[in-house]
Amino acid sequence: MREAVMNAYGKEYLISFDPDSCIQCHGCETACKTWRNLPFGVNYRRVFSLWEGRYPEIRSSSLSLACLHCVDPACLKICPEKAILKRISDGLVLVDASLCIGCKACAKACPFGVPQFGWDNLMEKCDMCFSNPSPNGVPPCVATCPGNALSLKEVTQDAKKMYESKTNYTIGKASVATETHNPLCLAKQ
Repeated sequence: MREAVMNAYGKEYLISFDPDSCIQCHGCETACKTWRNLPFGVNYRRVFSLWEGRYPEIRSSSLSLACLHCVDPACLKICPEKAILKRISDGLVLVDASLCIGCKACAKACPFGVPQFGWDNLMEKCDMCFSNPSPNGVPPCVATCPGNALSLKEVTQDAKKMYESKTNYTIGKASVATETHNPLCLAKQ
């Protein structure tokens, strides 16, 4: 069943990331990859080390990144087969693999570099474990984080748009600083 692009209820979910609480253990990446049994090269959640400054004033921070389930998803708009939908009930952006043709237009459109492509060349990504829920109902990436840097939240569309902007700024800043060595610059290609 196709659902409307915009969430009529204004109810959205977000896995929020607090960089000050992250210890860069990559536990969230490992939990996601293990829980979803993802093949080599496919990562629904990725942790990036971000570096700022010049020696001796260098600062390190991190970014744990997965699909943000955007309020107005660029991937959904560009998909020629309408394989991507946004659920009205909770704002989750989901992929119907049976409709995907593997054209990768979604990957080019996503400002966060989220879409992943496995051996079948079809798009896949985080769905907040909707398709494979954990026993306690909390996504494994959130449950595993020892610093509580990840949290599942219900937010308004305006709050989610602000989070999207903040994440996009972080990616842009990191990409400009170290474009040739930073995997985040792939989000800009």
